[in-house]
Amino acid sequence: MATEEKENERGFRVADRRRFVSPSDESQASDSPSRPEEEHPAEDSKVSSPPHSSATGTTTAQSRPDISFSSFILGLSTQALMYMGEIPPAPGQPTQTDLPAAQQMIDVLAMLKQKTAGNLDAGEDAMLNNALFDLRMRYVELARKGRDASRS
Repeated sequence: MATEEKENERGFRVADRRRFVSPSDESQASDSPSRPEEEHPAEDSKVSSPPHSSATGTTTAQSRPDISFSSFILGLSTQALMYMGEIPPAPGQPTQTDLPAAQQMIDVLAMLKQKTAGNLDAGEDAMLNNALFDLRMRYVELARKGRDASRS
């Protein structure tokens, strides 16, 4: 009882209320009463997400960068460049060309441009327009080279 009082003095308590029971035990688990204060925690309290695990097995909360619209556009553009064979998929790996996948990434960026029209700041809008222009020009050049190579 003393530890419960100490936890209450610290501010709030987070309890894992997920059920990990078999279907036969489910009827027993549902009979237990729930505490209303646990069902609706205070809205101003924040529960942090678990730290990110790296490949080495160590956990660091700072290894995951914040996502922004610009970094999202950059990631999609990089994927399109990988599909066009401009960037290797991984260090030491040979480049591969998949023009239908590159076209799909360009179409996704075009859809984002259409859906976010009027909601972007000047820098985000310029970045999206420049990325689309550059990717489309590279795609047309690769498609022409592929068409010319098939005619020979």
